[in-house]
Amino acid sequence: MTALAPSRVVLTVGNAMMGDDGAGPKLYDMMTNSPIPGWQAIDGGSAPENESHRVKALSPDTLVIVDAADMGLEPGEVRLIDADIIADMFIMTTHNLPLNFLIDQLKEEISEVFFIGIQPDLVAFAFPMTQAVSDAVDTVYQSLLRWRGEPEFERL
Repeated sequence: MTALAPSRVVLTVGNAMMGDDGAGPKLYDMMTNSPIPGWQAIDGGSAPENESHRVKALSPDTLVIVDAADMGLEPGEVRLIDADIIADMFIMTTHNLPLNFLIDQLKEEISEVFFIGIQPDLVAFAFPMTQAVSDAVDTVYQSLLRWRGEPEFERL
């Protein structure tokens, strides 16, 4: 790892043209426009597995994956989800590969991998993001600014 490499990476997941599925892309934009020291954001889009090589090349100590995930909660609720239970929960995402496969692969090389899910309200083509999810993205961004070693969200 070079001296300039970040020790922490956020991999955002989602499609900005699909309403609340744009939570990840919104966080990526926020982190690009107002970078957080010690963090680097990577836009995983709808196929985050295609960016796993970029994440691995940075050799971060910590990886946080952020995505809209239907957890059966109120829209805009944010939870820290154990990677080990993602497959069992059948968390619905709009992506090609189940996230638990990607997380398992990344855990082989990264010591700490966290998954933060944001409960969507409306995921449909060409719809705007709801205010509840937009506010949740702001909350996640603020939590990264205050980072104390792990996400500050309630576990699902």
